[in-house]
Amino acid sequence: MVHLNRRSFVTAALAAGVLPLIPSRASAETIKLVIASSHPTTVPWVGVMNKHVVPQSNERLAAMNSDHEIKWTESYGGALYKFDKTLEAVADGLTDVGWVGTLWEESKMPLQNVSFYTPFVSDDLPAMLGLVNRLHREVPELSAAWEAQNQVFLGASGIETYHLLTKEPFSSVDQLKGKKIIAAGSVGNWLKGTGAAPVNAGLPNFYNMLKTGVADGTLIAFSGAFPFKLFEVAPHITKVRIGAQMTGGMTINKRTWDKLPEDVQGVLAKLGEEYTARHAGILMKVAGLFEQKMAAAGATITELSEDERGRWVNMLPDLAAEWRDASEAKGVAAGKVLAAYMEGMVALGAKPLRSWG
Repeated sequence: MVHLNRRSFVTAALAAGVLPLIPSRASAETIKLVIASSHPTTVPWVGVMNKHVVPQSNERLAAMNSDHEIKWTESYGGALYKFDKTLEAVADGLTDVGWVGTLWEESKMPLQNVSFYTPFVSDDLPAMLGLVNRLHREVPELSAAWEAQNQVFLGASGIETYHLLTKEPFSSVDQLKGKKIIAAGSVGNWLKGTGAAPVNAGLPNFYNMLKTGVADGTLIAFSGAFPFKLFEVAPHITKVRIGAQMTGGMTINKRTWDKLPEDVQGVLAKLGEEYTARHAGILMKVAGLFEQKMAAAGATITELSEDERGRWVNMLPDLAAEWRDASEAKGVAAGKVLAAYMEGMVALGAKPLRSWG
């Protein structure tokens, strides 16, 4: 009688076809990837990359008995590149995976800025970003815009609804006339026709600009207002609810993506969807918490009446039509994206204060 030890038994069984071939994680192929952002992990749209995307990627590959594992190199807070270079950083391969801020890329990524030209549509950030992700799958021009920048879109990022912080009490849109209001980038469009002068600036500069009188107020989401203590220098907070916005997204360099095995691509694609849902949910919760904290710290918080919100939105030119026409003159399918976006938001229950475009 021949006695077999465990190794000999398994070897013989495999040779005979009795046991299935089980991949060994001990010999898994290691794939090296860099993940980075211009912003720190304290902001949810970056924090979720660090706390969910990175650890879950390998947990799920292991659960699948994949032959692959990822060795991540993480770099956040602008260590590799600054906020105005996010698109180029991923495109050029400075990082493999990164957060890209499309709100600073109107000329290169006009379609991804559609929400900034359709204010007063919805405050529901999770629903809006879920729609944006779906449209990236259904409208070829949206994903093609990323591919033109040598990257693949994984999941959208955004910010909850915008409000008005001012140094003096505010209750009527008429009070905007002659005022200097900090409104970063495309946000300045929301002041057209109101008589206010938009002042472009980066968030870290808002506090001193308000304190020294360079500006009389700012349009900003609570998730930015509280951490930067803007309520100290602009203590009159008016809940205008201008709407949730897509600010960019998590993407991956296309050359890197094309080299990845299918199972790794599948895991990252799924995590991209989860990235969107998780950070949107966090922002919605944080906004409510920050509102309470600002009130407790002495800020005066009021709601702008529906009549005044209506007056505000009707003072604006048709921002979406202007954006659509200018973009289409350059061969960009803005009309198609605008129609899909507005129809999608209404189908989700949004009640826009204006039929943009």
